[in-house]
Amino acid sequence: MRISVTGCGYLGAVHAVSMAELGHDVVGIDVDPLKVSALSAGVAPFFEPGLEELLASALATGRLRFSTDAADARGAQVHFIAVGTPQRADSNAADLRFVDAAIDSLLPHLSPGDLVAGKSTVPVGTAARLAERVASSGSGALLAWNPEFLREGYAVQDTISPDRLVYGLPSDGSARAASEALLDEVYATALAAGTPKVVADHATAELVKTAANAFLATKISFINAMAEIAETVDADVTLLADAIGHDARIGRRFLNAGIGFGGGCLPKDIRAFQARADELGRGDALSFLREIDTINLRRRDRVCQMVVEELGGQVYRKKVAVLGLAFKPDSDDIRDSPALDVAVRLLGLGAHVIATDPEAIPNSIRKHPQLGFATDTADALHHADAIVLVTEWQEYRDLDPAVVAGLASGRVVVDGRNVLDPERWAAAGFTYRGMGRPRRAPAPAPVVELAEV
Repeated sequence: MRISVTGCGYLGAVHAVSMAELGHDVVGIDVDPLKVSALSAGVAPFFEPGLEELLASALATGRLRFSTDAADARGAQVHFIAVGTPQRADSNAADLRFVDAAIDSLLPHLSPGDLVAGKSTVPVGTAARLAERVASSGSGALLAWNPEFLREGYAVQDTISPDRLVYGLPSDGSARAASEALLDEVYATALAAGTPKVVADHATAELVKTAANAFLATKISFINAMAEIAETVDADVTLLADAIGHDARIGRRFLNAGIGFGGGCLPKDIRAFQARADELGRGDALSFLREIDTINLRRRDRVCQMVVEELGGQVYRKKVAVLGLAFKPDSDDIRDSPALDVAVRLLGLGAHVIATDPEAIPNSIRKHPQLGFATDTADALHHADAIVLVTEWQEYRDLDPAVVAGLASGRVVVDGRNVLDPERWAAAGFTYRGMGRPRRAPAPAPVVELAEV
């Protein structure tokens, strides 16, 4: 098929490349000439495992190109909208300017029978409003909503082999059938592999995405609330999660206590969902999301408190090695990153912060140049008074505490993601602090009694 993708940020670039990989003829359109130039040269503007290799492969086939001109979308059968919907500066609501601008740019280039398919996360009711705009344009095009469910670090896999497909289709029978047939052709490979498909109306499809994110955020903040209780009574939240996770109604996934969630989706999406519920006069139905957000942000403070406690009540001029800056491993995304926030907060308390990350240092320098950075983990650990692990990259999980002890000056490790072995670190002489886990101190040195002469 001929496909256009408007918006070549994280979502759009991955979608465009993946669609070309599936054999479609794709043009990606973005207003940023630097982004378009980089993508056209085979350079991904962000880190995502496997994307750059797939980008080069797709460009070489001739099935993928990028442009700043919306007119290049003319002739495509399906036009995906994949622009950002950030939080508004003046409220918790989603900023839909980019979605509206994308639709406006496409309208002059649509033909009868074309399908505009929204992938951006939008407040419920947005698709109905945009469908009216497309219909009133006289283009003869249709509008569907086809939400994305990408996990950063697995985005290519999640696009090519999704765990489900959701179609939000027009209510009119013929328009509904035509829209479904076009999307079925787009996703023929996934459907042939048995991917479940949910066919719904516009509003339900919009709610699927926001409800999914709200549920995940709730599960994460729930276990972090349990961590707060566990810390108070010296219990272990990790064992607690293991125990309740055996209940099939609950499940173990997303029950990992830590410093909370971040990134470009969950935080702003739960706030936008609450804001939309308020607009609909049903704010009380989602009032719990405010507490979910509060719990999430509180965990960042708790990590900093642990560092202060273990360094004798103040961190002024103490060197703190912060391991991780991206909001999650296998990404360079620092949007609303708890890890970066912790580094900035410790700096504000007077610590000498040296932060490191395999991929996110350039982005972090642009946003917070006042921090200290080290591209090598050993350099960050050298003479550190305390170590704080805040992004669970595999190389940090695999650190040998005996080796770290030879680099660091202090013997404090704060595990913000509960991925280190407390006993192993304590055996190497470190005081271990986890999130909702009992404090582990090094075993006292054995007392050697001298025999009487």
